[in-house]
Amino acid sequence: MYEEFYGLRTNPFTLLPAPEFLYESRKHALGVSLLEYAVERRLLLSMITGEVGSGKTTIVRRLLNNLGDDVTVGLISNTHAGFGNLMQWVALAFDLPFKDRDKVELYHDFVEFLVDQYRQGRRTLLIVDEAQNLDVETLEELRLLTNVNADDHHVLQTLLVGQPELHDKLKRHELRQFAQRISVSHRVEPLDEAETAEYVRHRLRVAGGDPRIFHKNALRLIHRNSGGIPRIINTLCDQALVYGYADGKRQIDALLIADIARDRIDTGLYGEVVHDLNSLAETAAEASAATAMPAPTPAPSPAMSGQTGPDETHEVSAETLALERARDGMLDFDLTLPPAGSEAAQADCATDADKDAGAPMDEPGEVTAEAAANGSVPAATDRAKRNRRSRRARKNRRR
Repeated sequence: MYEEFYGLRTNPFTLLPAPEFLYESRKHALGVSLLEYAVERRLLLSMITGEVGSGKTTIVRRLLNNLGDDVTVGLISNTHAGFGNLMQWVALAFDLPFKDRDKVELYHDFVEFLVDQYRQGRRTLLIVDEAQNLDVETLEELRLLTNVNADDHHVLQTLLVGQPELHDKLKRHELRQFAQRISVSHRVEPLDEAETAEYVRHRLRVAGGDPRIFHKNALRLIHRNSGGIPRIINTLCDQALVYGYADGKRQIDALLIADIARDRIDTGLYGEVVHDLNSLAETAAEASAATAMPAPTPAPSPAMSGQTGPDETHEVSAETLALERARDGMLDFDLTLPPAGSEAAQADCATDADKDAGAPMDEPGEVTAEAAANGSVPAATDRAKRNRRSRRARKNRRR
């Protein structure tokens, strides 16, 4: 719909787990590396967890793409409260016959299958998605499958993929044996603000588009309204491109993101609070206050400190910081600031008034430092005399 308008080859924000779109933040790259290590070292149990939509499935897809041809993979993805017979699901995952077979027969067939794979020099990996739905009995049955071995080598590796509730379930006393066998455990955390911006730009680049389609303030609001969850980021960005296409906008701004989040607040997708331009303004104000430098303390003289150059300590005003942030695009609206240098302007006006009234003004003197030091010509007395002469000269000129 909007691909041609924005110069995209494909939809950059599809909700399907597409490995080519994987943005390898440190968290995601670490997850892929840990899972590859677990498979390479034939570790019995591994686990990856994260919030809904955090990118767990995409990481697993990347892992599968990186595996060699010597790994046989079975996937169980339909776990639920009424999961039923585990061995039937295991047989189905590896394309083994399971109809009209009881548990004992299914277990025997599966052990033979594992040993045969081992003889062929192949590794067998069982992936269980949404593992937080498995009950204690099923998890214990899954643990027992890891005991199968041939020639003192374990022939089955298992990867659990689930939501954070899986951690809580494995803390139960009756599952301590299962928990102790988990060699690799990785938790996928939400993206931070900088990672969210790069995530969006990365997907736009992969789709053949301009990574600057989204203004940086729009990216800030995307992060705030999505919480850094990739699936919500995708939904919000996809909607933004649809809205932008309808409005004929070549660049998505923060106002549009705020409108979309506000329109969809009833769905619960973006939580109970909509972040808009006001939240950006508050953040800018907090950042300015946090980075404003305190008034400098008097610096020691060069002779005392051993410095040979001038003292470079200076104070940055809040007005200067705010203007710099506005100039850099920190905010999408104009800042109303008190006039800079107002005190200096008042001081200048006062000086001009003093001049007009004939107030005394110091002028450069001719007293040498040596004479002042010897006391032969007191510097203060000489200055006072010169000031009186200057005032008399000005009065005479006015007459």
